[in-house]
Amino acid sequence: MQAFTIRSIDLHTVLLPYLAPFETSFGAETDKVAVLVELTTDAGVVGWGECSIELWPGYGHETAETAVHMLKEFMAPAVIGASVSDPREFPALVKRFRGNQHTRAGLEAAVWDAFARTNEMRLTDCFAHYAPAGHESEGRATVGVSIGIQPSLGATIEAVRGRLKQGYGRVKLKIKRGWDVDVARAVRAEFPAILLMLDANSDYEPADAERLAVLDQFDLLMIEQPLSHDDIYQHGKLQKRLKTRICLDESVKSASDLNIALQVGALGILNLKPARVGGFSESLEIYRICVEHDLPLWIGGMLETGVGRAANIAFAALPAVNLPSDISATDRYFAADISEPPFVLGAGSTLAVPDGCGIGVEVQRDRLEEAKRRWQEKYPYRRGR
Repeated sequence: MQAFTIRSIDLHTVLLPYLAPFETSFGAETDKVAVLVELTTDAGVVGWGECSIELWPGYGHETAETAVHMLKEFMAPAVIGASVSDPREFPALVKRFRGNQHTRAGLEAAVWDAFARTNEMRLTDCFAHYAPAGHESEGRATVGVSIGIQPSLGATIEAVRGRLKQGYGRVKLKIKRGWDVDVARAVRAEFPAILLMLDANSDYEPADAERLAVLDQFDLLMIEQPLSHDDIYQHGKLQKRLKTRICLDESVKSASDLNIALQVGALGILNLKPARVGGFSESLEIYRICVEHDLPLWIGGMLETGVGRAANIAFAALPAVNLPSDISATDRYFAADISEPPFVLGAGSTLAVPDGCGIGVEVQRDRLEEAKRRWQEKYPYRRGR
């Protein structure tokens, strides 16, 4: 593998409007904010990464402003001038800075993209090179669709119907206390054969175990993250009371967390979000553990732009990612993405890995500038520009 030296890093805070508001137990979102990392090597190769953060600290602790601050003041200066012969060396370069997982993941993603482009290979094949032996990329990722909380049961059923007509093979419904049993019953009655899961985004308490157990009757693939975002122990107790498998998301922020969760029986499935665990190096270690324990695995999304979406698809194409991932087609969220080509849903509810080197998509400079202007105009009082 050919090494490179990091020459410069440029940051771009962007805002893209969603086609429709997306509501979870955290609230409704109308725009996607992201900090895009543009890394240039000593040979002039450009790698892109996306800090998958939000306008406010809901899913995670970070925001666009904190990401820009951490990158400008600490992480970028720590890596500029560094030589990279193996992208897994990146975590050591920023090890002294604690936390800020989504931010460091965006910077690391740019390193992986630049490394793959330098070596004229697809990012997915670069991941496969560092995965367990025999885990070659399948070239496409099986995906599902996430449907936010709707204004009524009827609207939910119609939303599901529309996504099924588009070709999605797995449906995830966002739930919260008071919007759970009835919606699951209505959707299962209307669509008895679909692959269905529910995502609670940490809205329940251990005292809600009896209500969550009622969901067992609806033949669910999984219930995702029902309890607190920082809990593993109580999930282990809850899993013993449920027939439905618990899928952990927010609670697993590292390979160490996953080992603990396995030891206490807190999950039957893992949602791996590379942004949540600090990047693809840690993701590969988590992937290895899932292979070792035969743990069902899928890749979660943060409603990324095409930059982050492309990297996630590259990882989701690895063979041990054996459940449909939350990486929908571009037209699920955006009228026009920041990169080309768009991701289009294919046969078998799949998204193909692009053929080009690295992430395989190219940032469109005119759209990038427009998205940066949109951020500055809508949130002029924010510093992350």
